[in-house]
Amino acid sequence: MIYLNSEDIIKSITLDECMDAIEDAYRMYVNNEYNMPDRLQVENNDLTSLYMPCFTKESFGTKILTVAPNNAKINKPVIDGIMLVNDIDTGEVVCMMDGKTLTAIRTGAVGGVGVRHTTRADVKNIGLIGTGVQGFYQIIYACKAREIENVYLYNRTKEKAVNLKNELEKELKNINIHIVETSRELVQKSEVIVTATTSYQPVIEEDKELLRGKHIIAIGSYKPDMRELPDTLLEIADLVVVDTDFAKEESGDLYVPIQKGLIKSDDIKNMGEFLKENNNVDLKEKTTLYKSVGMGLFDMVVSDKIYKKSLEKKIGQNIEL
Repeated sequence: MIYLNSEDIIKSITLDECMDAIEDAYRMYVNNEYNMPDRLQVENNDLTSLYMPCFTKESFGTKILTVAPNNAKINKPVIDGIMLVNDIDTGEVVCMMDGKTLTAIRTGAVGGVGVRHTTRADVKNIGLIGTGVQGFYQIIYACKAREIENVYLYNRTKEKAVNLKNELEKELKNINIHIVETSRELVQKSEVIVTATTSYQPVIEEDKELLRGKHIIAIGSYKPDMRELPDTLLEIADLVVVDTDFAKEESGDLYVPIQKGLIKSDDIKNMGEFLKENNNVDLKEKTTLYKSVGMGLFDMVVSDKIYKKSLEKKIGQNIEL
């Protein structure tokens, strides 16, 4: 069995390969070429444990993840876990990899695919609300998907925004990184807004004119009572795309507006179908929302690609259990 730590994972796969793998996963999803039960989500006080098994034609595996929002207060990772990749014929565990990094890069790639297909090709300014581990990779992948010139960061704890600014400046040499004082300022200055928080209240103001013509990539809320987005956005959005059909019930950003009658469930497009239709949608002056809650299929397809690339590049540590 091969063990891949965070550094090994990053070395094994490129940004474009990771985004292409996500698009492959969408095609599998829409063609029903997978076997993925509903993820098991167990909650205990503020701690959430997630179990996400998945089979494809070529591989299968399970990601085990914990989400502990309060860890941010004690400088520990909010997300932790492992990914196990199994041989499709024998069931043997062939690879174990760091779940934090896998989750971060595949979530970044999911956001990157959203930027690829639900934003104008000429956008230059992107804003990020929520500057945790997820935020770093959201910006990295977005800047790969579009020729971004300015990145705006907002976080309730300014120190974390400063830390992320320093990290991003090491990776994005020719892009200007700015810290703003309010989420409103961020939305005003950005064409694309990424929300990557664990908030239970909207992190963007209820202001139609502020939001009109903006492209929103929302990846934070994953429970019905969690919300990052204002109702106003769903009222004015010209295009709403989700990664999975169950996102409409799982995320408060969609579930609540649907229950209020602000948007019809049938008006929300699935990204797999959206890609299959090969939409050449004119997004000029359009308001768009791409909402992701994630699914085990993403982890499976990306981790399988990472595993195979690590074998090609002879990366990782051989271990026996």
